[in-house]
Amino acid sequence: MEPIEEQSRNNLFLIDNTANPAPLGLCAFGMTTILLSLHNVGITGGLNSPIISMALLYGGLAQVIVGLMEWKKNNTFGMVTFGSFGIFWISFAAILMLPTTGLAAAATPVDLSAFLSVWGGLLIVGLFICSLKMHRLLQVTFALLILLVVLLVAANLTGIHLVHTLAGVTGIVTGILALYLGIGTVINEVYGSRVLPV
Repeated sequence: MEPIEEQSRNNLFLIDNTANPAPLGLCAFGMTTILLSLHNVGITGGLNSPIISMALLYGGLAQVIVGLMEWKKNNTFGMVTFGSFGIFWISFAAILMLPTTGLAAAATPVDLSAFLSVWGGLLIVGLFICSLKMHRLLQVTFALLILLVVLLVAANLTGIHLVHTLAGVTGIVTGILALYLGIGTVINEVYGSRVLPV
């Protein structure tokens, strides 16, 4: 028979008192998506340093960190979602930056369409299917994200300005929903009650 001391050492239960990382990931995704979508609508100028910086650091690095934190919390969906979107934004920034260094040619509209199709057609659809077991607002956010990717691919392949503008509007709404989910979760936690439905 195993000694009692040995049994207790092998049956440790750790209490996780760390903060919920999801609101940071949602805010990072939401704000970065809004900023890029303002460009797509035509409100801001070209793909400039604020967009690249936001994509690299907040949309990219912050979400990768959140993905690692979700892994620590044993949340596979959160890990895959935030980790993947973090790498998406870093990849997007690299697509913009690499041609200026001479390390790669600039992406063509077909190249960008292929890039977006892989993300949207494979990963995001899979995550949307997962979200069907979660709350409604998250489902709507993922559904709009799929629509956003479809519109961006169509805009790149056709060159139709109106489709690009519609993609921008869809992106702004998608970003606002993600930001609402993130900030709403924090507000509810701070107030200790369901102030906002999230």
